[in-house]
Amino acid sequence: MAVTFNHTIIASKDRDASARFFRELLEIPEAPSWGPFLNIQLADGVLLQFAEPPVDSIQMQHYAFLVDDELFDRAYQRLCEHDVEHWADPQMRRPGETNTEHGGRGVYFKDPSGHAIELITRPYL
Repeated sequence: MAVTFNHTIIASKDRDASARFFRELLEIPEAPSWGPFLNIQLADGVLLQFAEPPVDSIQMQHYAFLVDDELFDRAYQRLCEHDVEHWADPQMRRPGETNTEHGGRGVYFKDPSGHAIELITRPYL
């Protein structure tokens, strides 16, 4: 069997708000959830499981999503409509912009729990 990525748990301050943010931004339907996890499932079957850990602060993580040009346009429009601060670069030096690196487009922003999120239209490799 080939190795494939199956799921990850994303620590959230509010798992409902985080899952809703990703579902609406990336146009992903609800998925069955259980226990402490609120799940969304990507097209390739990967589960993103949102959970509220019993800690005072959440360590920022980076999550990058490869999307097609049409979804990028719609997601970027939603970011702008909801005044979500965003940048063209991971160092956050180019606010309010997108980039055209690696032959596609990209944008960086933070989710409701403060994780660094990246949308790209072309893979790096």
